[in-house]
Amino acid sequence: MIKKFLFAIFLTTTIFGFSAFAQRTVVNDAKARTMLLGRHKLSLQWISWDYFGAANVTNRGGVLYLKGEQKQRGGTDFVRINGKITEINAKNFVFDGTIITQVSHINGGEPCERTGEMTFKITGSRKYWRLMEMDNPCEGVTDYVDIFFR
Repeated sequence: MIKKFLFAIFLTTTIFGFSAFAQRTVVNDAKARTMLLGRHKLSLQWISWDYFGAANVTNRGGVLYLKGEQKQRGGTDFVRINGKITEINAKNFVFDGTIITQVSHINGGEPCERTGEMTFKITGSRKYWRLMEMDNPCEGVTDYVDIFFR
């Protein structure tokens, strides 16, 4: 019986890409959690501030997950984000995952990957969370990755 249970957990982890034992998202502000859940506009300034992508925040067993993409119209540029939100505060949230950008005039047009813990923050009266680790790790430019309020 225990072997069947462990096998079921293994399958769940493998098929759905998350662990049944993932640490729950730390919520220090319930209102901010409510703001985060759901579908949002996503943008990288190199692609467009006129045509947005979409990012979705979902709750699976107390763990909040963030996944999204913005693609350039008629081109190959994109930004993709995928991972979990580990902590939510009134003006920021901590994301643990991967952000991949591909912009034709940056890094020779090759994808650039950031992995690990990153912070998205609301500053001033802005209506979005902005990635605070703005320095592109593949070239000396600044990336504005923004997730807009619903």
